[in-house]
Amino acid sequence: MANQTRLQALSDFLKARRAAISPSAVGLPEGTRRRTPGLRREEVAQLAGVSSTWYTWLEQGRDIKVSSSVLDCIATALRLTKDERKYLFALALETGTGTTPYPQDESSVISPSLQKILQELKYCPTIISDRRCGIVGWNEAAAHVFLDFSKLPIEERNMIRLLFVRKEFRRLAVNWEQFVSGYLSIFRAYYGQYVEDHWYDEFIEELKELHPAFNEMWEKSRVSSAPDVLLEFRHGKAGKMLFHLTSLQVHGSADLRCSIYTPAGDSKTETKLKQLMEQHTIEGLS
Repeated sequence: MANQTRLQALSDFLKARRAAISPSAVGLPEGTRRRTPGLRREEVAQLAGVSSTWYTWLEQGRDIKVSSSVLDCIATALRLTKDERKYLFALALETGTGTTPYPQDESSVISPSLQKILQELKYCPTIISDRRCGIVGWNEAAAHVFLDFSKLPIEERNMIRLLFVRKEFRRLAVNWEQFVSGYLSIFRAYYGQYVEDHWYDEFIEELKELHPAFNEMWEKSRVSSAPDVLLEFRHGKAGKMLFHLTSLQVHGSADLRCSIYTPAGDSKTETKLKQLMEQHTIEGLS
């Protein structure tokens, strides 16, 4: 990420987090002359114990000297989560791991043991993605609930892109925005971590131009390495399905993520998924 782009990303993030905090949440009066939501810059500076001018420069994306201790104070004032703190530090101090080469041979990414795990999660739709949210592995259940990724060209197998491009996903997810927000929070975490990978900037700009909804949701997105949410799907053949999404990082040389959609225990989702898969098998034999 070029220095100016990095600083702009830092500026956008600080503005978004400041706007998300109400004065009353930090013990400040609401007042009657607030033209924008959230805290004022000087209020963040006051809470963090820094000068208003210095914080203004930081939020404006100026190339100024910052320290870990001061960033800690800023993070506390803005009530950042652990993942948001890491994102802040990565952008402000350039502490990401952006020099790690991106694997070119995606076929070698999935180890035999990971492939075995995919198969064993028979009735839990599971997707393996890389640090760019590129889909590099999936199980049969995922192909039935979402789509058969094998029928897509490799360059189109990107979860973020598919969420905005493919109408199947928008029709499938009842709470589509929550579904998308979870993946965007993961994507933003990667964006801060790999600060030298220019692919992210190009990809984000492309989606902003092609899909207006992406721009608004990206600006509002949080940062989370492992969001845990309940999703409601309306499947064309199986009907209502409820899944708990659990996102896990796969330790190893490749920076992979395992997204597991576990059928909600108090629903008929698993039974419906079994029937859907069995019916597909029967149709394939006939």
